[in-house]
Amino acid sequence: MSHSTAKILAIVNQKGGVGKTTTAVNLATALAAVGRKVLLIDLDPQGNASTGLGIANMDRRITSYNLIIGDVGVSDAVMPTSIPKLSLLSANIDLSGAELELVNMVRRENRLREALAAEPLPYDYVLIDCPPSLGLVTLNALTAADSVLIPLQCEFYALEGLSHLLKTIELVRGKMNPRLAIQGVVLTMYDRRNKLTEQIEQDVREFLGTQVYKTVIPRNVRMSEAPSHGKPALIYDLNCAGSQAYLKLAGELLRREKKLTEAA
Repeated sequence: MSHSTAKILAIVNQKGGVGKTTTAVNLATALAAVGRKVLLIDLDPQGNASTGLGIANMDRRITSYNLIIGDVGVSDAVMPTSIPKLSLLSANIDLSGAELELVNMVRRENRLREALAAEPLPYDYVLIDCPPSLGLVTLNALTAADSVLIPLQCEFYALEGLSHLLKTIELVRGKMNPRLAIQGVVLTMYDRRNKLTEQIEQDVREFLGTQVYKTVIPRNVRMSEAPSHGKPALIYDLNCAGSQAYLKLAGELLRREKKLTEAA
């Protein structure tokens, strides 16, 4: 693999509001907390992952937009965060123009992959928080990634969107990135008191089997408060149910990775 030994993980769901950025920020923080070196790439023009890590808009001078357009290399664009071992490649609204600019570029779906392969990445994990759409920016993430983590909200239309996303992943695997694997599906906004939640969990587990993580992420007030304080939930309130769930998720992810490495 050209991009050193960093595992590149795209966190994708074309639906908004499914806990994608919350998962990206808190999983990155949890992995850093257990000693892994992590780079979080904010690839969403809304820049919520950057905000959630306390990076003000005016401090995002070089962003993922500059990287994809080819103005800069990874090491020029990366910034430290207040969390040891966690670095960030921030995003802002400039990135919304990238969809249009990429259309006329050569090898337009490979821009991110080529940028990440151009220099050694001193990280164990690179997590990419994708925008809530399946446009060219998300396609860049899928082409660059080793695997995909899909946060899935426990709600009625979840499976419909999922089958569309799985088709897209198949297409990318067939045409652009044969090594792209599904790392796992994580159920978010889980509410034990809700009968529908249980039904959806059952359906998803029947449909995808062991690809669905055992760990589920509960609905949690403390977790939704954390971004407004510019902190991951794990820093804002380590003991809340959401933070504990993300620590468990990180542990489960690392065990999976170990199995995959051994199998390879």
